Amino acid sequence: MQHELAPIVRRLQLEGDGSVYRGRSGDREVVAMLTTMGMAAGADAARRMLELEVDWVMVVGIAGGVDTEVVAIGDVIAPDVVVHRATGESFGPSAGGGGGPRGVLSCGDELITDPPTLAEMAVDGVLAVDMETAAVAAVCAAAGCPWSVYRSISDFAGGGLVDDALFALTRPDGTADAEALERYLDERPDRITVLTQLAQDMTVATEAAAEAAIRACAEL
Repeated sequence: MQHELAPIVRRLQLEGDGSVYRGRSGDREVVAMLTTMGMAAGADAARRMLELEVDWVMVVGIAGGVDTEVVAIGDVIAPDVVVHRATGESFGPSAGGGGGPRGVLSCGDELITDPPTLAEMAVDGVLAVDMETAAVAAVCAAAGCPWSVYRSISDFAGGGLVDDALFALTRPDGTADAEALERYLDERPDRITVLTQLAQDMTVATEAAAEAAIRACAEL
């Protein structure tokens, strides 16, 4: 999303058009691309990235924490396996995510908020959930392109910060629908505190993910 892309662009001083940016990280050429939200969008972005003949693909951004005893806000997870919930396929990153918590990253389009379901996922080793990584991984695996993922925890799935109503106010690029958000807060003024906390935690997470990816780029 836009707020996930922004720290990479700023830190590396990349230049682009709002969707695709180019520049360098040390002696490496870097292309940064906006995917927007969802598995189909992730797969499409991965295909477009591979058309640019890149040597390595990194997925960088935020994730919703599942196991609250293992991960905290701002942690950059190091998944051993990424699972596509719709197909049951699993993919192993070509390189680890650093020294962060290890486990499973579960990916799909649906917003999971049901406590019993999340508890079962935690028992199965799921650290976090997102909506793009497994789709990117599938495209990279099919093409034989190495890939890795740098996701930082911005909130906790089922924790009450993000619900279906709030999620519906977000455009595919991650920006808010201002008019819909205003109506939402008129009806739910108590949620302003929640939104403020979410924004603060998201900033912490996006910066941590960007830092981890840039550091990894130098080590590849």
